[in-house]
Amino acid sequence: MSVVSIPIVNKNYQMGCEDGQEMRLIELGKMVDARARQILDKIGPLPESSLLATLCIVLADEIKSRPAAAATDADLKEILARIREIKHKIAQ
Repeated sequence: MSVVSIPIVNKNYQMGCEDGQEMRLIELGKMVDARARQILDKIGPLPESSLLATLCIVLADEIKSRPAAAATDADLKEILARIREIKHKIAQ
């Protein structure tokens, strides 16, 4: 397991991730930071806990508002492979 420092609105958060997923986590952190900054630009300064709650609600709303994407054959094969991997780990 790796630990990555993710800056969000001038504060660093230590986040754990699987080895090899560091760059993905950093990119996701940049997206969250950008969205948090947009919120602050729009409504002004907020305490950290209020910003966190607002950010979560905004991101959840954005996710909920997106149309559902259809799974491709490649997606289903990847899901099946992951299920088999987990099943193998559990059986050991």
